[in-house]
Amino acid sequence: MHAPLLRMPPCQVAGAQAEVLGEVLRDTVNLAIWQRRLPAPIAAFAERLLGRGEPLAQSMTLELECADAAPNLQGLLAGYADLPGQAAFIADVRWLVGAFACLLEAKRIGLRLRALDKAMCPRFHVDQVPLRLITSYAGVGSQWLGEGAMARQGLGDPAAEPTDAALIECSAAGHVLLAKGEKWLGNEGRGLIHRSPQPAEGQRRLLLTLDWLA
Repeated sequence: MHAPLLRMPPCQVAGAQAEVLGEVLRDTVNLAIWQRRLPAPIAAFAERLLGRGEPLAQSMTLELECADAAPNLQGLLAGYADLPGQAAFIADVRWLVGAFACLLEAKRIGLRLRALDKAMCPRFHVDQVPLRLITSYAGVGSQWLGEGAMARQGLGDPAAEPTDAALIECSAAGHVLLAKGEKWLGNEGRGLIHRSPQPAEGQRRLLLTLDWLA
């Protein structure tokens, strides 16, 4: 009998250039992080937007005729055209959608943009999606665990989560994460373990996520 093939544990990769995002297509990678620095006009717009203290929760399903088609973002943040930097912000979101679609040859993408004053998913978990783009334009980033930092059978149990801060990885505002979930073909049982951190008292987070729907 042949010995069973041993699979390499999933790993995470990061880099300062956008090209690092393509690393997520490798079987052994369940997270690719583009550690970018937001252009000043976009960062300032995000801070001004949060500074208004208004609720924000927008969702769109983007249908693309082809992977390189320009996404229609009409209506996104339409009520904030008076804020300096709004056009630059929309252009950045459009670029991220286009890059995401091109990487996956996606025809349908789910977009969500939200202002959050509390952790959306405070427990460590895995997503039941193929691939998700996550980026904070302002406020806290996301947190994740390297493989082995927490037993997967303990997901959902607060007592099983690591208490050693050295085991918890963190992204910063502006960083772009591509996180594999459980529904990526061949990634079953290997989805990225991550969570949303709690913003500091009186602070909010501007979060964009993109989901590969088809």
